[in-house]
Amino acid sequence: EVLQNHVLEAKVFHTEYGTGVAILTGAHRFSLATNIDDLKLRRMPEVPGLQKPPSCWAVLSQDRVTIVLLAVGQDLYLLDNTSCSVVVSDPQGCPSPEKICEFNCSIRSPPRQMVWCLRPRSRQRAVVLAWERQLMVVGNSAECIWVPNWGGTVRSGSQRVQVLLPHWGSLSVFYSPVLAEASQEIFRIASMAPGALLLEAQKEYEKESQKADEYLREIKDQKLLPEAVSQCIEAAGYEHEPETQKSLLRAASFGKCFIDKFPPESFVRMCQDLRVLNAVRDYQIGIPLTFTQYKRLTIEVLLDRLVLRRLYPLAIRICEYLRLSEIQGVSRILAHWACYKVQQKDKSDEEVAQAINQKLGDTPGISYSEIAARAYDCGRTELAIKLLEYEPRSGEQVPLLLKMKRSKLALSKAIESGDTDLVYTVVLHLKNELNRGTFFMTLQNQPVALSLYRQFCKHQERETLKDLYNQDDNHQELGNFHVHSSYA
Repeated sequence: EVLQNHVLEAKVFHTEYGTGVAILTGAHRFSLATNIDDLKLRRMPEVPGLQKPPSCWAVLSQDRVTIVLLAVGQDLYLLDNTSCSVVVSDPQGCPSPEKICEFNCSIRSPPRQMVWCLRPRSRQRAVVLAWERQLMVVGNSAECIWVPNWGGTVRSGSQRVQVLLPHWGSLSVFYSPVLAEASQEIFRIASMAPGALLLEAQKEYEKESQKADEYLREIKDQKLLPEAVSQCIEAAGYEHEPETQKSLLRAASFGKCFIDKFPPESFVRMCQDLRVLNAVRDYQIGIPLTFTQYKRLTIEVLLDRLVLRRLYPLAIRICEYLRLSEIQGVSRILAHWACYKVQQKDKSDEEVAQAINQKLGDTPGISYSEIAARAYDCGRTELAIKLLEYEPRSGEQVPLLLKMKRSKLALSKAIESGDTDLVYTVVLHLKNELNRGTFFMTLQNQPVALSLYRQFCKHQERETLKDLYNQDDNHQELGNFHVHSSYA
């Protein structure tokens, strides 16, 4: 049926079984699966007389039962596994379920879209209404959030309302139905909160008005100036518009001048956080984090997201701005960049190796062997060998060379390192890899390795030592070997 009639609309929902999806087909029939990891599509009963898509519909899940609620004209229908039933209305035509509140939006045209959002922990509820150029978020009271001059689509999530602006592609702007307490205190109409008074004082000061002193005196008389500064700093974090952020931070900076020994850490940290947030919120980046999300994610996770999107320059600038340690910040990002660079097939091995070395140089925490391993995994063995030339630690070079079956080169690198254990590792690897004659010939060209192998044979493999002397025509040592053997 779906193949023939196509999918008109789909909704994702969440249950105790996992993530589910419900679809409305072109035949105006509903089907749903309660768990997409174990996909079993269930067809819902038919709605009598439904000849066009419902004006709106939603999936509800409670007590392990998933149902579809839909509106057709003035009627509401409930679809469960077995039947379709009409929701009973009262004489005035209003559905019988509980009325939460009434709100007069003063806009006569019907909204283009409505979305219900619920915050599970706090049980705070709101409805988002979208017109062609206006957006409104209405809660349980008579107050609302009004967003003029916008255009796009609204999606509902368990923790947020997501507003998608079509002109900006993937950019999403998050509007919480409940403002942060500090923002409510400051921007409430006729608010007398300390933060609101301080903001007004700063604005009047810029106008060179004496009202600034009156506002300040009112705050200082109540000994609320530190609270006012803290309120402005906190509220700045929850604002998305840079101009509003700046206005609040200017007010906080203005208020700090009248406080002895106000600790600057919170102000400086907020300025840093907002610069980072504004950078990633830019429409060309498209990561519209709220301040709360940013703090819960941590800067390390945000950097990981930038790296996955290959936004390496921005990630590096953030690391440098926040002065993160090399290993935690810039080095790790450059290593990711290099691992991505080796996958590019349009440049020669020599060009890629030089570009990586010029960019990375001797940056602390960078492992050229890891980058070389990525190149080898991508089938670029020669590039991997060139990259290993920049690896200063022989202990990191040798294992990868052995893995690439470049054993003779690995032996040379091990001997250059002067690490006896590393040489023994390669020699024993060669012994298992090559036939006996080739193995002995290889050692003949490496006197250091040959000497170490003789020492090994003296203690571990006496018979092999005799073969070595025979091959070298070393009659003196061969005679000594037989004398020692006769004593044994």
